[in-house]
Amino acid sequence: MPDFHAGTAVLVWVAAVAYLLGSVPFGLVITRALGLGDLRRIGSGNIGATNVLRTGNRAAAAATLGLDAAKGAVAVLLARAWAGPDAAQVAALLAFLGHLYPVWLGFRGGKGVATFLGTLLALAWPVGLAACATWAVAFAARRISSLAALVAAGTAPIWVLALGRGQMLALVIILAALVFLRHAANIARLRAGTEPRTGARKA
Repeated sequence: MPDFHAGTAVLVWVAAVAYLLGSVPFGLVITRALGLGDLRRIGSGNIGATNVLRTGNRAAAAATLGLDAAKGAVAVLLARAWAGPDAAQVAALLAFLGHLYPVWLGFRGGKGVATFLGTLLALAWPVGLAACATWAVAFAARRISSLAALVAAGTAPIWVLALGRGQMLALVIILAALVFLRHAANIARLRAGTEPRTGARKA
């Protein structure tokens, strides 16, 4: 018989570590370290890679993208190694929530796209690659970052089923729903035809 209390304790630790990893605001840290100003006062005020790009520093934006994805992936991989696949899914959710609602920034974080893709890559790399490819195709077609993010998130559950990873379907639906929730203002602008393409000053 499994030790329920010990299992619960492990999941609590996994959740806490994953949330703290996800909460690291790499965009803010990088822009401050490079003297680019307070990212929350630039462009859309978002702490993600798209807004970092508005500083004009592509290297900083690329670093933010990579690190935001990596923190989700690392949380998942550590949890899987420590406590198995169920813990990995808990870590994916909590790392994602950490990015959206970081304790260090008064629970005002980013929109989670890079972290979403990073967790998918770590949970099931074929699903992650399919989601990344979907983002890339959508972005190449329209050059609108938010639209590409929404297409990638919206199709991720389909990729989960198509690639035989049904055990993570519920998690991916939740993550995708949160991506849509965080993009509510972008969705309104997309409907109105006023959402800017990448490189525009206003988000």
